[in-house]
Amino acid sequence: MAPSKAKAMPPPAVPATMKAAAIDRFGPPSVLKLCTLPVPEPGPHEVLIALHAAGVGGWDAEIRDGTWQPPKKPRFPLVLGTDGAGVVVARGARVRRFRPGDRVWAYGYANPKGGFYAEYVAVDADAAGRVPERLDLLSAGTAAVTGLTALQGIEQLRVRPGQTVLVFGASGAVGTLAVQFAKRKQARVLGTASGRAAAELVQGLGAAGVFDPRQGDPGARLRELAPDGLDAVLALAGGKALERCLDHLRRGGRLAYPNGVEPEPRKRPGVKALAYDAVADPRRFVRLGRAVEEARLRVPIAAAYPLAEAAKAHRRIEQGHVLGRIVLRIREKESPRASRAT
Repeated sequence: MAPSKAKAMPPPAVPATMKAAAIDRFGPPSVLKLCTLPVPEPGPHEVLIALHAAGVGGWDAEIRDGTWQPPKKPRFPLVLGTDGAGVVVARGARVRRFRPGDRVWAYGYANPKGGFYAEYVAVDADAAGRVPERLDLLSAGTAAVTGLTALQGIEQLRVRPGQTVLVFGASGAVGTLAVQFAKRKQARVLGTASGRAAAELVQGLGAAGVFDPRQGDPGARLRELAPDGLDAVLALAGGKALERCLDHLRRGGRLAYPNGVEPEPRKRPGVKALAYDAVADPRRFVRLGRAVEEARLRVPIAAAYPLAEAAKAHRRIEQGHVLGRIVLRIREKESPRASRAT
């Protein structure tokens, strides 16, 4: 079916207040409470988004408990959440790329006007992009920051057709997308995963081989799967198991990993190592949208919780071994007012 080209309908009136999941102090998941807060006012270069979904990540839990604090001292109540998706309902005077009714996804770490665990968020327009036709808003809300991180990691590795790429941590929120973006480059993709369900998920996303690096001899398994060595590794976790896998990087190979991977992979002669942060800007969102369509991206969702159960979502995160990503479902249905016009 051809995408709808209908014009965006006028957005609903914006209320004065909204529901949000916020903390008034650092602590365990129980400090996350549903509260009523003013809807933020968009500045001249900002858009106000009526959120449909917000992603939940391990970094959110670290902000919540105080181990990873934002650059500036937080002001309570602090609304958590770094990314999500929804529909533009208002825009600042200098915003030209979006109009009310557009479906958008956005990423803003330490957003000055509050996070994405809320019914509305105001973000810089440059930190948002149009949601690809392929994705509904629940999937898009799950995949904004993880999609940017996965794609930019594969771009850093300069993956070429026929190369062998290992995604270390392939069953997680970033890894499941990175496998598909590497396949889009016609690479031969290997992945690490623990447990049968995780291995089946990664294989179903297109990995040519999957193994648990913490079981048995990962070197022997890699010699079977990649007898000529690895051309590139995207490392989404650190430790001894990763180091054993990196022993199989060929001279001239490439290693990329997001900042925050601990312990940081050790430097190796003949291997170019690149640490990076996911960046959100208009060009990168355009590239992400193109990659989503070309890869026919699937976004694995481990669990979806209503906004009122944000604390339960954090308890699930802290249990570990999440396959894909956890999401907060803020609105039950995608609004028919949302424009899919290109």
